[in-house]
Amino acid sequence: QVQVAESGGGLVQPGGSLRLSCAASGSIFSMYAMAWYRQGPGKSRELVASITRGGRTTYADSVKGRFTISRDNAKNTVFLQMNNVEPEDTAMYVCNVDVMDYIDDLRKDYWGKGTLVTVSS
Repeated sequence: QVQVAESGGGLVQPGGSLRLSCAASGSIFSMYAMAWYRQGPGKSRELVASITRGGRTTYADSVKGRFTISRDNAKNTVFLQMNNVEPEDTAMYVCNVDVMDYIDDLRKDYWGKGTLVTVSS
């Protein structure tokens, strides 16, 4: 089994910054893409940013230029640096990892439980 745990959420003022972390642990043989999703109040879940094992990144248009995704392959950890946040960024941020699980030799998606980000003055 693989466990995924996010941290770093909280209350931040508009224009401020926040750094989210997501650590995966357990029966990980190999880690592929890692990504952050979010779901705001009354909204559907959307992809915020993703990063491949080689470091290629993609971003939602709404966060380009403000958010940066990065990863530490040695620690199976992915980060989301959020700068110049806006009230519209208020959401539950959930981490997703694409993993080759060595217990059953299958490639699977795993999700964390999320960390809440609230942008408000």
